[in-house]
This record gives sequence, C-alpha cells and structure tokens, in this order.
Amino acid sequence: MQLNKEDGGNRRYILVQMPEICEEKSEAFKAGYKTIAEIAKERIRRAGKKLQYEIEAENKKKETQLNFDNQENKYPNLDTGFKVFRLAESNFKQWRQPETYSAEALAEQLKLFVDPVAEKTNLQYMVYELLLKSGKDLNVNIETCNSYYLIEGNESAFILEKVDEQIITEVLSKQPKKVIALDRIFKGNDQLKTNTALQMKDAGVEFKTI
Repeated sequence: MQLNKEDGGNRRYILVQMPEICEEKSEAFKAGYKTIAEIAKERIRRAGKKLQYEIEAENKKKETQLNFDNQENKYPNLDTGFKVFRLAESNFKQWRQPETYSAEALAEQLKLFVDPVAEKTNLQYMVYELLLKSGKDLNVNIETCNSYYLIEGNESAFILEKVDEQIITEVLSKQPKKVIALDRIFKGNDQLKTNTALQMKDAGVEFKTI
C-alpha cells in the first residue's frame, strides 16, 4: 500500500495467517485480540488509516503551492480496503454414503437432499462459495441488487433469496451470461420455474438451479 501511494500503482497482496491463540498474559490478549489473525487485521487497518491521513495532509499542503506545470497536484485515491476469508464448512449439504446399500437407506439419504442448502447458512458466504465453485476470483466485483447478485457486471447473476416474475424480468434486463438460482426459492411453483427456464433460454442465458 505504501508503494502504491508513492508511485500510483495498483499492487495487491494476499496474507495468510494461522489463527494462533495469543497468550493470556500478552498485551495483545489484554487489549482484546484473541488470535494472531486478529492482530494482523488490526495492523492492516491502522496502516491504511495512516496512509490515508498522510495523503490528506500532503494534498492540503499541495493546495497552497503554485502549480506551474498545470498537472494534477493531488495524490490519486488509494485503495486500503481488504477482505477477510476463513476456512469454513460448506453452505451446501455434503453427500454421505449410506452405511447399508438398501433401497430404503438410499431413499432416506435422497430425502435429505430435496433441499441441498445447509440449515445454518449465510447468503454472503454462499455467494463466495458459488464464486469458487464457478471458478471465479474472490476479488471480482459483486453488486447486491433486489434479491439477486451481479458478478462482474453481467458475467453472472445469483438469485438466492426470493424470486418472482418482476425479479426475473429485472435480472434479464441486465443481460447476464449465466444465472444460478436456488431451487427452493421457487417454493414448488413449477410454472414459474418452467417459465423462467424458457425466458432464460430465449434470451441466450445459461440457467442453472441448485
């Protein structure tokens, strides 16, 4: 971030930190930081705030100086934001092979997958998991819209919360290349699901339900 400030670059970084527990007698633990990872996040926040403060101070100083070259006399915007990811259980149920291979055991297992979404799930986590499953970068642009998410403009759209004809029309107006929806949001409305599939096909959009 310091180098980006100095030359206007757009370098990115990845920091991997094990959530090692801080010793209870340490100053960090007493200050409320339970793990080394929490300390790392706070360090990045403080580094970003320091750089932003320096930029503001230097820009104010430049405003008082004469600019004989008619060039931009300010530092460009510096991105000091960051995302935090941690390993977690999937938001979707994982198939478990029945201990016995009877038809009854298989039928019971299949019942559990009528809705493949795990009980305790988080929509934001699900969005990122679907990104990974779709082979996308975690740094892609995600736009939260009316009950759906647009990925990289119109690269993809995720419909995860609810669905109706208005939402489908709005999604189609964005002209996405691919749309992924949760099967359960159709709530057994086969007509809406069939019409949605036909509309997507007519628009040349790849449509998939989970």
